[in-house]
Amino acid sequence: MKTALTIAGSDSSGGAGIQADLKTFAANKVYGMSVITSVTAQNTLGVTDIFDVSPSNISAQLDAVFTDIFPKSVKIGMVSSAEIIEIIAEKLRQYNAKNIVLDTVMVSTSGYRLLREDAITALTEKLFPLADIITPNIPEAEILCGFNIENKSDMLRAAEVIYGKFSVPVLLKGGHLAKSGSDLLFDGKAEWFEAEKIDNPNAHGTGCTLSSAIAANLALGQNMSDAVKAAKEYVTGALKYGLDLGGGSGPLNHMYKIF
Repeated sequence: MKTALTIAGSDSSGGAGIQADLKTFAANKVYGMSVITSVTAQNTLGVTDIFDVSPSNISAQLDAVFTDIFPKSVKIGMVSSAEIIEIIAEKLRQYNAKNIVLDTVMVSTSGYRLLREDAITALTEKLFPLADIITPNIPEAEILCGFNIENKSDMLRAAEVIYGKFSVPVLLKGGHLAKSGSDLLFDGKAEWFEAEKIDNPNAHGTGCTLSSAIAANLALGQNMSDAVKAAKEYVTGALKYGLDLGGGSGPLNHMYKIF
């Protein structure tokens, strides 16, 4: 069985973070492992508290995984401090990790800041060079490119700027646009993944799910384009299922193909 590792925060409601990643790995027939960076108190209504795991414990978790069940791919999600980022980068280099998918988690859907200002520089300088792909949504891409993104033309310009600045392939997710659900993969050339805009307010954890599905597909041996295509189809199916839990933006049904 192929293996994948998620390095991310815990979501107590189960819709995003480590919990969403492990369910996504399982749904895509990959054995999942985890390194927890932060413990959040959150539900479908928002994030109320964050507790960061110590860098020494994160280091020990990474050692435990890589020295026993070596992952074929790695998904990185919530990393809230520069010190944590530096530890992760050090260990990924030490173990020569492959197929690294970096979800540039900066702000929660409810607007809660998940990445401290000092950590953004560490993220771009330490982890971007190790990544095989980064997966920003539009608000995150706006931070990285420095201008507003309002349509698909802006998405293309932003992806070109981000790729030119950081030299890492970028999957710019278009879900925040009013009339488009299309995503753009840019690695020097542009490839659009078109999709209908699904009218579903319950989209908590969509970004986590997409990035972990890409990581699962890379672990299975797919090339990047095919991995993104299959991941987007999987997330689209989970959105179409229409699961409705909680009083706010609810989670996806990661196991929609099973039940």
